[in-house]
Amino acid sequence: MDIYAIARPEIVAMKPYQSARKTSSADGILLNANEAPTSFVDGPDLERLALNRYPPPQPANLRTQLATLYDVPESSLLLTRGSDEGIDLLTRVFCRPGEDAIVECSPCFGMYRIAATIQAARVIDVPRQPQNGLRIDFDALEKTIRDEASVRLVFLTSPNNPTGDLIERDQLERILQVCDGKALVVLDEAYIEFCSSKSASDLIDRWPHLVVLRTLSKAWAAAGVRCGTVIANPAVIDLLLRVIAPYPMAATAIDAAMQATSGAAVDRKAQFIKDVVRDREDLIIFLKNCPWVIEIWQSRANFVLIRVPDADGLVTWCDTSGLKIRNFSSQAGLAGCVRLTIGSDKEMAKLKAALEAFGEQQ
Repeated sequence: MDIYAIARPEIVAMKPYQSARKTSSADGILLNANEAPTSFVDGPDLERLALNRYPPPQPANLRTQLATLYDVPESSLLLTRGSDEGIDLLTRVFCRPGEDAIVECSPCFGMYRIAATIQAARVIDVPRQPQNGLRIDFDALEKTIRDEASVRLVFLTSPNNPTGDLIERDQLERILQVCDGKALVVLDEAYIEFCSSKSASDLIDRWPHLVVLRTLSKAWAAAGVRCGTVIANPAVIDLLLRVIAPYPMAATAIDAAMQATSGAAVDRKAQFIKDVVRDREDLIIFLKNCPWVIEIWQSRANFVLIRVPDADGLVTWCDTSGLKIRNFSSQAGLAGCVRLTIGSDKEMAKLKAALEAFGEQQ
């Protein structure tokens, strides 16, 4: 499949901006980037980062570390400011304003639609099936892709947010088959670490139009670092590099991302995932014993979605106890639904107490 053939022609033709760090190394006396010669920030840790200098556009040490972590070639990896930037870049590169379209399967992560709307790309929604636990209707999805000539990006999420369900490999490959030669399939794996399924990134060699999104925000406990990764065919990475900001990651973020994915952090991450899975299943058992809970989704992520008679009332009730839970009632197909994130043991004990008290006054 020729990736360049489905990208915006003007992006394929453009020459990317060449920053000072792209055209020359950071060695020697640096008089090529209009930077200050010294930093005004005190402290040994910050001095080590040379904050008066621009950071590398795609830091080699972090790219190597994450490529090893995700078991992919460095040539197939792009560092971004969270997965959100990856979604935005893909939409800008592959969707012509007013002409092309994305496909999503709602309810799903809201940034797919936002990125498309900003780009003036059409959003084609193939709603999930309420009668089937809000699972994707793959027959309808396949038909939509075949029928709509303007589709350039198909966004899928596994595990999905907010329902927490997985896309099986045969289902993914079915969509990859129908998109071959026509569109990219973007698989958002923000929560993949919380389940036993492995990443689909090993399919990229076979399906060059598959793009996988990963992040340090969830299982790696580094949401504040804002470090995401686009894993894709090198041709896709080349196109994204043409439009990404010259210096997408701050020096402090690069340093924090290195620390968050090395040394003792790797062991802490493994234990954290075990704790989350244990507490998630424990919460589901607890919720099943709450007669006022109408529906519970069997999540494979670090949250649980439930349907209750009074979502607004539950959110307000929890808020008075200092607990913030997410109300999804305004989204199509999610009337009465709230999402509960798995927190620490103390936080989960407080949540259960609040839910028990709420149930007593129902």
